[in-house]
Amino acid sequence: FDPLLIESKTAATAVLMLSSPEEEVLIKACEALYKFASKGDENKVTLLGLGAVEPLHKLISHEDPTVRRNAVTVFGIMASNSDVRKLLRELDATNSLISRLAPEEDVVIHEFATLCLAHMASEYTSKIQIFEQGGLEPLIRLLGSPDPDVKKNSVECIYLLVQDFQSRAAVRELNVIPALLELLKSEYPVIQLLALKTLEVISNDRETRIILTEHQGLDYLLKILETKEFSDLHVEALAVLGNCLEDVDTMQSIQRAGGLKKLLSFIEVSTIPDVQKNAARAIAKAAYDSENRKVLNEQEVEMCLINLLGNDNDEVKAAASQAISAMCENLASKRAFGPQGIPQLVQLLSSDNEEVKESAVVALANLTAASPSNASAVAEADGIEPLINTLSAERDGAVASAAAVLTNMAAQEPLRLGALGLGTMGALAGGLRAASSQVQSRAALAVAAFGCDAEARAQLRNANGLGPLIELLRSRNEEVRRNACWAVMVCASDEPTAIELCRLGALENLEEINLSTGHKNNFSKGALEKLLDNNLSQKYGQMGYLSSNNIITDGFYDCGQIRPGVKFLSLEELSKQELTDRRAIIFINAKPENIKYIVFYERKGKVKKEEEKVKEEENVPITPEVQDEVILENACWSPPTDLVLLEYINDASKTILPLTTTWKQVVALAQFVADKMGGPIERDRLHDFSWELHISEIEFELKSNVVPIGKVKKGTFYHRALLFKVIADRIGIGCSLVRGEYNRAWNEVKLVDESPQGITGLLLPPQEYIIDLMFEPGNLMKQGSAEADRYKCI
Repeated sequence: FDPLLIESKTAATAVLMLSSPEEEVLIKACEALYKFASKGDENKVTLLGLGAVEPLHKLISHEDPTVRRNAVTVFGIMASNSDVRKLLRELDATNSLISRLAPEEDVVIHEFATLCLAHMASEYTSKIQIFEQGGLEPLIRLLGSPDPDVKKNSVECIYLLVQDFQSRAAVRELNVIPALLELLKSEYPVIQLLALKTLEVISNDRETRIILTEHQGLDYLLKILETKEFSDLHVEALAVLGNCLEDVDTMQSIQRAGGLKKLLSFIEVSTIPDVQKNAARAIAKAAYDSENRKVLNEQEVEMCLINLLGNDNDEVKAAASQAISAMCENLASKRAFGPQGIPQLVQLLSSDNEEVKESAVVALANLTAASPSNASAVAEADGIEPLINTLSAERDGAVASAAAVLTNMAAQEPLRLGALGLGTMGALAGGLRAASSQVQSRAALAVAAFGCDAEARAQLRNANGLGPLIELLRSRNEEVRRNACWAVMVCASDEPTAIELCRLGALENLEEINLSTGHKNNFSKGALEKLLDNNLSQKYGQMGYLSSNNIITDGFYDCGQIRPGVKFLSLEELSKQELTDRRAIIFINAKPENIKYIVFYERKGKVKKEEEKVKEEENVPITPEVQDEVILENACWSPPTDLVLLEYINDASKTILPLTTTWKQVVALAQFVADKMGGPIERDRLHDFSWELHISEIEFELKSNVVPIGKVKKGTFYHRALLFKVIADRIGIGCSLVRGEYNRAWNEVKLVDESPQGITGLLLPPQEYIIDLMFEPGNLMKQGSAEADRYKCI
């Protein structure tokens, strides 16, 4: 058949020619398609739609070298398109392309096969295919190719592959380091840059850094830094050097060779932000090792970093702050940063850049940890207000670190009070509500640090911060739970806060924590005890016991034993309930008022005037009843003063307190209490002592379930024991109050017996006694004796 010349202006014809059995036709068709695909991405998509990829894939393994070469060149160009790459993966083209990397293949085949593989290595699935099909070894071999394009494509492909940890380990075993170092000598900057980028990734592994050092890689890096013509490579060279500086041996060898001094000088003179940033990052990486920190401190790295804080570039400021954070672990560095570094870091707290703000406050947190002088320096730099503002920053790390700095400052009373004056606790309340467990933990810790002041606790209450704090007791995070328990323990130091904490459910949460072996911690038990010790009404209601250290104060009330799961109501809530036949609530309030006021018990719109006679005698004006009702509605509720109890305490102070021994005081007080509560009762006539009717009459008279103890003139065991404890606490007699069953309660005191007859000066240990307030008032029964047990139970 005579030769036939075909001319066509359509790509479709060229694609059809790819199926020709004639090599000459195939060669011409591939050349035409190469030119067509080179003109733009649209043409590559057109060829994909015409079905060019499948026949081309077959041709890259053709027996004719020219056909193979031309087919590979088309593949190399088309693979820049993502849809083409997807089809190449489906065809498993990587295997055929790797085969084309053999030494005997033409250099053009090497160039375009590596180009195609580099395109494909940009996607994870193809990375795996290239790795599993053994593509790394021929690619590393081609780093030594005489052709610069082959080198460039090969190193780029390797750079993309080593993003995966499996490939990083593999290239180390295949001895890639010498080849990469050789590429640093290339006359082509793009090749040098790709080699440095690859070295940066693989030098994250310590084993690779050792090999790099053994092949004098550090000398190559320092030479690049010293060469002004290589300024476009300085950023990447510093990144590699930063990885190497993590190792103590490398750091020391660099120092011995004078490289560290050169590095610091280089930072000081450079004006390129990326160079300064990478240099600071290199120092930060090195500073994570204690030995490295010593070396850096000897080279006075602190001033270098402080200078970088004043840079105009935000990334440089952030990197310098991060390096300062790392160096703070060295005490000498921490001291060195203080005078000049802290004021600059405080200024950065007002930055609009969130990364700068976070990095600066993290540095301040590390600088002020266990350093009172640095904490003071923050205050002197007017840092408290910016720190409080940072508590509402966008980044959780910034908020957590701001709380940490404030916690460090709170150890010094002047700084703590200064921070409180600027509203710290209100800002911390926001941190308690955060979603981040790190912020929650640091905020709770800060609350614990500031909560030792009454003003701080009031701020937290007013900012509605107690509720979120209690929520943290339920956290699944152990550190958050522990710090929240700590904060609750500190905040429960006063009665108003303790009562509010209990009202919001802190007690139930702490009890649940303490029942769990996995959740209880060093502070949960202490928090529970502190909470109850400052809310004695609830403690006695739930636990039925008050120790001699639990001093009953005005506002205490006994509402009987509280059953598990029943909400503990406040005295105000109880006073507003309708009159019932339930056990009366006995309350204590002997707080004298400068101006005596009228006690109102309100029920169904009626007002009962109590102590009216006393008022008239003292010429206190009585407001009309209508006005009284308005006042009751609008005024802050408070329990009425028990004038009878106040009189009891005054009488006891005059008659019992002067007695010479505690024993005599206890006996006299027991008799005093019994006398006020109906006198001694015969055991056999106890059932005739109609105290219940008496209490009911008082309740009916007051139209309330809430009864002041001074009103009780016929009291049984629990009334007398409570009155004894109240007066004993006021005149300084230590005693406990214990609730028993069947309306029983008793007091326990510790007293020292008199020395045996004929022996003087003998100091005997104190004995515990139960006090009889019912049958033989003043009789002291030894704890554990049959007589004492009978008093408790019968």
